[in-house]
Amino acid sequence: MSTSSVSTSSVTARGPVTGTRPDAGPRATLAAAVLAFFVITLDATIVNVALPSIRGDLGGGIAGLQWVVDGYTLMFAALLLSAGALSDRIGAKRALAAGLALFLLGSLACGLAPSLAVLVAARFVQGAGAAMVTPASMAMIRHAYADPAARARAVGMWAMGGAVAAAAGPVLGGLLSLATWRLIFLINLPVGAVTLLLLTRAARSPHHSHPFDRAGQLTAMIAMSGLTYGAIDAGTAGLTAPRVLAAFAVAAVAFVGFGLVQARARHPMMPLKLFRSRTFDVTVAIGFAFMVGFYGAPFLFSLYFQQVRGLSPLGAGAAFVPMMAISACLTPFSARIAERVGPRIPIVAGLLCAVAGALTLAAVPAHAPVWLLAVLLIPVGLSGPLVMPPTTAVMLAHVPAHRAGTASGVFNTSRQVGGALAVAVCGALLGGASGFLPGLRTSLVITAVVTLAAAAAALLLRPMTREA
Repeated sequence: MSTSSVSTSSVTARGPVTGTRPDAGPRATLAAAVLAFFVITLDATIVNVALPSIRGDLGGGIAGLQWVVDGYTLMFAALLLSAGALSDRIGAKRALAAGLALFLLGSLACGLAPSLAVLVAARFVQGAGAAMVTPASMAMIRHAYADPAARARAVGMWAMGGAVAAAAGPVLGGLLSLATWRLIFLINLPVGAVTLLLLTRAARSPHHSHPFDRAGQLTAMIAMSGLTYGAIDAGTAGLTAPRVLAAFAVAAVAFVGFGLVQARARHPMMPLKLFRSRTFDVTVAIGFAFMVGFYGAPFLFSLYFQQVRGLSPLGAGAAFVPMMAISACLTPFSARIAERVGPRIPIVAGLLCAVAGALTLAAVPAHAPVWLLAVLLIPVGLSGPLVMPPTTAVMLAHVPAHRAGTASGVFNTSRQVGGALAVAVCGALLGGASGFLPGLRTSLVITAVVTLAAAAAALLLRPMTREA
């Protein structure tokens, strides 16, 4: 087994950056990264169908239940940039262990929550832990696999963990809720324990003693918190509500401040030179646009199935099983496909599948059979394994290894922003004066246009090189 060489630039005031242990294989690293990504993705998808049971047990109104879901999303998105920088600073392995421990603590608190307020607070803790896990798990893979082809296959396995979790979440949530909704949180504990055990065998991660960019951390958190809160609240209050506009204004000012800080700081948490790479810029744009469609369509049709077609939460979740199952089944083969034809072809093909799916769904009659809608959602599911694993692999191949956590944080932030804005805009259109069904069709057309633009940008991608 080869170990990563440490360049002179990796030497810090504390000595050389720690490299890979000779006795620690990449398999344990990959297994830990996959399981960690699996459990945090599962928690984002398993909760929705359990909301009626939670309300029946703990009480509360619709706003409280909304924050059971959105509290997780808010902290996840707000802390991703900071978490990515922290991963590079203390090492991806340590960051993943700390994030997972925090996530499990939040999961235990959720499962034992005596009130809705405690449950929402615990969801914030879970989201903070998940924000640390995501970039750290990607950075661990970047450090463990020096060869781009092997790394691409590893990224495919990592993505499969998320795809399986996304597919299993709605159905598993419905089944566990038949016993008690608390199990949807407590199930994280044994999975997390196995992941922490695997981490003890995983390779060490390099770390870099960059000075802590306090101004960057603060402005980034304010910007992402304002943007995510505004996007969440726009779904119920509308895009023109005063508090939504205020949140977006705070986010805009904070983003400008963040950019100025990063341009002037000697040791910025997000070096702007990352964006000098056209490939990195394109992958970030693809991540944003992909999530607009991949989050937008399920959000729209989960509401449509329940509010218009009268399905139960479990029935609505089951309607997404074909879409998610196809995604999970194809993900293991995405890296092999990219190796044979290059990453650009599957990425463009996947984005075009999402475009075709959105436009077809927009044209379907309002009362088409549910089974037909479930089938027509499959092209959206196909886009997942075709787009995200090769895009992630290309991104990791074109950033320096010592900036893998930071770059992963930026990449995943763009994805979270895309998903949050999709929900905000689609929610506003659904509740607009034109009505639910016209709003649904307009939303699908918008997601198709955004995704088509990403497909055009993907044509600019460069092939992966042997050295990042």
